[in-house]
Amino acid sequence: MTGDDELLQIEQVIERLTTRYPAASPGDIEHTVRTVHKRLAECRIRDFVPLLVEKTARRELSDRAAVQAKGDLVL
Repeated sequence: MTGDDELLQIEQVIERLTTRYPAASPGDIEHTVRTVHKRLAECRIRDFVPLLVEKTARRELSDRAAVQAKGDLVL
């Protein structure tokens, strides 16, 4: 996988997660994805980086949504 392919896939991850989490701000989703992507910058094998980024970002966004929903119930 080339660096351009990886960046294109990361952009697609952002689009998918923006659709999946409409209550989250697109900027927050993009920030989360790019932060996770930076954490994997030193990985030597790049083929699965976009998949790992998506899974990790999805988990982080789901956790935030759950905490926010729980907080909304308390109000």
